[in-house]
Amino acid sequence: MGFFERQEGARRRSSALLLLFLLAMMVVVAALDVAAMVIWYFFQLFIDRPLQHMPRWLHYAVIGTASGTILFGSVRKSFQVHRGGGMAIARMLGARQVIPVKASPDEHRLLNIVHEMSIAAGVAPPIVFVMDQHGGINAFAAGFARQLCVIVVTRGALERLGRDEMQGVIGHEFSHIVNGDMEFNLQLIGVLAGLSFIGAAGEYLLKVGGQAAHTEFRIAAAMVMAGGFLFSIGYAGLVAAQLIKAKIAREREYGADAASTQFTRNPEGLAAALDHVRRSHSTVLHAHAEEVSHLFFAEAIFLDDERLLATHPPLDERIERLVPGFRRRALPASA
Repeated sequence: MGFFERQEGARRRSSALLLLFLLAMMVVVAALDVAAMVIWYFFQLFIDRPLQHMPRWLHYAVIGTASGTILFGSVRKSFQVHRGGGMAIARMLGARQVIPVKASPDEHRLLNIVHEMSIAAGVAPPIVFVMDQHGGINAFAAGFARQLCVIVVTRGALERLGRDEMQGVIGHEFSHIVNGDMEFNLQLIGVLAGLSFIGAAGEYLLKVGGQAAHTEFRIAAAMVMAGGFLFSIGYAGLVAAQLIKAKIAREREYGADAASTQFTRNPEGLAAALDHVRRSHSTVLHAHAEEVSHLFFAEAIFLDDERLLATHPPLDERIERLVPGFRRRALPASA
């Protein structure tokens, strides 16, 4: 299978997974509506009158409020990321902008490669940053296809990758810009923020309800029940969304690997870069690394055996797809 077929296959699988992601959101809203029904019928037991069904308007109110909460969290987070763009993410991670007149030889090589890949991809050259404090081999692109984007590489990638290998990594990152992955990743971040807000609201109600238990039992009981449902459903939905997000991100990485081959016409360069990562590491030790882990070229956080939450496919599989039977090369002395 050629790189065009691989890209198309990855896009189809990602579309199916995105539908599954949206289905998970619908399940969360439906679960909250069921929880509201349980609370309604529970408090009917304390009222001396025939049992009444939950009114339709209350169903609509719960569904509208839950959907609005997720939408509010999504729009709010999306606006924050969109307003700051790639520059904000680069600076959030402590990256340093590469200024051509002050650049080292390695940084000049990086700038040249970025300009070459921008010509191959047919987009404007992004601003280049380096994460000086991180010796692992990693990189990411951030921004939007029609706006100013950034490409960030770690010091480890800058110093330890050869020219062909760095070209493969940068080609991979240009794929995320050209194919609209930045907007897609923004949607994922927004949805996760909305689901997190539901869980956080439940946690708040549990705390307030517990404090009010000694003054008004019924009100406190209602708050504790509602908070428990919100907390359980919100965080269960968040975990499910993270699992689906990880699967979607893995599929996007396969597509970006294939696109890098399209740009560079040299699959061995990218395979060799992945081999360097396989024999060293790509970890980024930063407080915000997990929040943007799906943006990176390789796994940025240490997961041990938690492969279900991994946002990148196994390195062996990525290398085998690029160059079947790839043979390891000797690492440079600096490694």
